[in-house]
Amino acid sequence: MRADGKERAGGGAGGAAGGPSLRELLRVRGGGGRVDLGAYDPAATPGGPPDKTAGRAAAAELAEPLAGLQERLYAAATAGDRRRLLLVLQGMDTSGKGGTVKHVAAPFNPAGCRIRAFKAPTPEEREHPFLWRVEKALPRPGEIGIFDRSHYEDVLIARVRELVPQDTVERRYGEINAFERSLAEDGVTLVKVFLHIGYEEQRERLLRRLDRPDKYWKFDPGDIEERRMWPAYRKAYELVLERCSTEAAPWYVVPADRKWYRNWAVGRLLLEHLEEMDPRYPPAAFDIEACRARLIAG
Repeated sequence: MRADGKERAGGGAGGAAGGPSLRELLRVRGGGGRVDLGAYDPAATPGGPPDKTAGRAAAAELAEPLAGLQERLYAAATAGDRRRLLLVLQGMDTSGKGGTVKHVAAPFNPAGCRIRAFKAPTPEEREHPFLWRVEKALPRPGEIGIFDRSHYEDVLIARVRELVPQDTVERRYGEINAFERSLAEDGVTLVKVFLHIGYEEQRERLLRRLDRPDKYWKFDPGDIEERRMWPAYRKAYELVLERCSTEAAPWYVVPADRKWYRNWAVGRLLLEHLEEMDPRYPPAAFDIEACRARLIAG
């Protein structure tokens, strides 16, 4: 993805003009190559609609196909299909994880959608390996799961705040890759999204929270201290993107300064993955005509 955001292949799968899919535009290539978030413009709109109005309209148009694919995925599970999808959202404070969850989950039937926001580990969770609480929250066959923060906090804040020894953090990258590979082998499609917000945009969003009484509850004075750790968090995210963007579970960097683009892009990524999964309604396991005849007769 170019830092100036000039890729505009169009909004559909494969691009409106036959260009690359959004997955191709936003994917972080694995292999251990260095990732420099400074090369990614957080205000860019790669592959997206031309402006806010068009972006909101395009995002709204995703609702019906997303809902249809979710229903097919849920239905397929009743016939033994073990596949499911897990959306992982990570990003700096105010990058819009909660807002993205609210937007992308709106078309889904709650019965087939499992949402989990991860906070600081509880005393019980600290007594177990760091992946224990994540395993308990995974989507079941046929479901779409959404994580607001995730197991990556254990190599992000744990690294920045030195909550565990450095060698423990280093070991966790490999454990995460092995864990995600096992999920993929068991039918989980992972869509890992880093919401990339700019430093100045974060300041503006925090200030707006102080301007509105209805947003005070979202502000924590500790956010100011966390903001001072921006360079350390940026480095921690770069290491995550370098070491944990694998063939089985790649990372996608979504510019998040423009909320309309962020919402459209995450919805578009979900749609592209679900279309590739192509879940099918299961065939009838009963005699259709016989059942029809009985209903007509009675």
